[in-house]
Amino acid sequence: MTNQHLIIPPPEMVEKWVRMLEYLPDKQVFSEVAQWGADQQLAKDAEWLDHNALNEPHLRITPMGESLKKAMRPKPLTVKEQAIAVLEDAGVSAAHYNILLRGLEQLDD
Repeated sequence: MTNQHLIIPPPEMVEKWVRMLEYLPDKQVFSEVAQWGADQQLAKDAEWLDHNALNEPHLRITPMGESLKKAMRPKPLTVKEQAIAVLEDAGVSAAHYNILLRGLEQLDD
């Protein structure tokens, strides 16, 4: 494996993680390091997919790298989205449901 294929964090990230080890549990720090590495790999995978989707005869598809990243790293629901999901499971009457839903939809995320 050549260095061009390695994912190497910038020195400032390494320094941040070393400082974090002083006051946070190792597991939490190493989880952040692993997540950073996984995110970097996902970005490289998406880049490869976009490039090869247009250049390889057996992969003639629309570039999908961003879709891949969104599918692999979905954003957590906002509090508003969580509240609407709870409302949908609450089993309230249709009239109350509509009033509460309209109120929730007017809130900022």
